[in-house]
Amino acid sequence: MTPRLTLINREYTRLWFGQAVSSVGDAVFSTTLVLWVATVLAKDETWAPVAVSGVLMASSAAVLVIGPLAGVFVDRWDKRVTMLRTEVVRIGLVAVLTAVSFLPVAALPAGAWLALVYVTVLLLHAAGQFFSPARFAILADLVTGDADRARAAGIAQATGETAWIIGPPLAAPLLFTAGLQWAMLFNALSYAVSYIAIRSIGVRQATAAKADKTVPGAAQKPAAGRQRPSVRREFADGVRFFARSRFLVALLLLAVIGQFGIGALSTLNVFFTTDNLHASAHLYGYIGMAMGVGGITGALCGGRVVQWLGARRSTWISLLVSGVLLVAYSRQTGFIGGIALLFVFTVPLTVLNTAMAPLLLAAAPPDYLGRVMAVFYPVTKLASMLSAVLSGWLAGSVLQNVAGSVGGIRFGPIDTIFAVSGLIVVLSGVFAFFALPRKGTAEKAAEKVPEEAGVTTAAPPGPRPA
Repeated sequence: MTPRLTLINREYTRLWFGQAVSSVGDAVFSTTLVLWVATVLAKDETWAPVAVSGVLMASSAAVLVIGPLAGVFVDRWDKRVTMLRTEVVRIGLVAVLTAVSFLPVAALPAGAWLALVYVTVLLLHAAGQFFSPARFAILADLVTGDADRARAAGIAQATGETAWIIGPPLAAPLLFTAGLQWAMLFNALSYAVSYIAIRSIGVRQATAAKADKTVPGAAQKPAAGRQRPSVRREFADGVRFFARSRFLVALLLLAVIGQFGIGALSTLNVFFTTDNLHASAHLYGYIGMAMGVGGITGALCGGRVVQWLGARRSTWISLLVSGVLLVAYSRQTGFIGGIALLFVFTVPLTVLNTAMAPLLLAAAPPDYLGRVMAVFYPVTKLASMLSAVLSGWLAGSVLQNVAGSVGGIRFGPIDTIFAVSGLIVVLSGVFAFFALPRKGTAEKAAEKVPEEAGVTTAAPPGPRPA
């Protein structure tokens, strides 16, 4: 009999617990770094938006440089051991930054601080490129059946959003009262908890058995006396598999357009909060909290919405609604109205993730999961990085002195960027309406993809898009 506190099954519950704790640590860490760079290190400096965007660039660079090759190795290696080793690496990286953060800010030049932050973020996300695909593959082993996998996707969505309810409100008080180093230490401890949880999961036999299946072009142990295909060849096989699937390519283009549209929020929302919403930086954590509550709401109702409307219709409707709400958010001048709009804005975004998640993993057989993610995630991250860099550059240089009114509506640099971003998200909704199949389900799409790539293995449902 399954214990009452078990989610789906005992092994998945342990994996989920590690993810939950680590996600809270990541939320505290990310929010603290953005706040510290914007309000302490680069306080009152014109280059502050560019400095904040550099944090996002560092994370995106890791995805672009390491991500494509990481998928090949994840398909080769033991998934559980890969996750454990990456957690050890991340604990060490955060521990080093924590030790340095005990120095006074004046002890190092601003450039040295930024370099240290950027390198740490780069290496943390480089380790994450091995962790995330390995976790997805283990999830396919631990959870079977479409219904349970849909539940697992919803739980993961709600967990991630809950972390952004808990994390940001913790980050601001920790930074402004205790100091930067305590937020760093919190994240290191969260990785340690994740390590312990992953170590308790027994999936070695399952992953090993799955790796022994013979799938054309898939990563598998070479027979005695036979050399394993090169990394370049395995990576090329994964790229060809992705490129031959019209369904995967359509999902990728859709994610790129949408990610490019909402990427400006990550860089400029802290400045929008203080300048446009006229709120103190101490309240910035509640912006993330509002988005977290909206994400949980979307995760709870996303399954019913997708069941009611269908995956395709849910996708393009969610994008259209999100784009319109982002434009509305750009016109807000009060803190209460701003967090209310962000809450509503996040709900359809989460429904969108719920609609796309089964389509993605359903289109990839188990032995291609790492490489499919190695194509999908870096490309969407590139769109996010370009959006972050472009928005930071526009706000700090080209549009820095832009101000005026049209028809009685005042506009400035940041709200203008947000409005244009909302229009781009609307454009992605229009693209989804025409690009995604009008008939059929994720299962039908999954049946076609392996045939196009020359693969005959049945495919499980899949990861949350960026």
